[in-house]
Amino acid sequence: MMNVNIGTLDRILRLVAGLLLAGIGAAMASGGWAIAALAIGAVMILTAVVGFCPAYTLLGIDTRSRRPRAS
Repeated sequence: MMNVNIGTLDRILRLVAGLLLAGIGAAMASGGWAIAALAIGAVMILTAVVGFCPAYTLLGIDTRSRRPRAS
C-alpha cells in the first residue's frame, strides 16, 4: 500500500521541475538527453500527483508537515 510521504511544498516543486524537464525534453525532440529529460520529468510529475515517492520510503524520508497534537 502506498502512503503519502510528500508534503505540499515538495509536491509543488516536483510538479514545476517535472514540467520544466519534460518541456525541455520535448523541445530537444531527439537524442539520449531528450529521452532522459522526458523520463525524469514524467517521474517527477507522477510522484507529485500521487504524493508518494518510493525513494523517500527507502531512505525513511517524509516531507509532510506534522502538527503537534493538542494535549
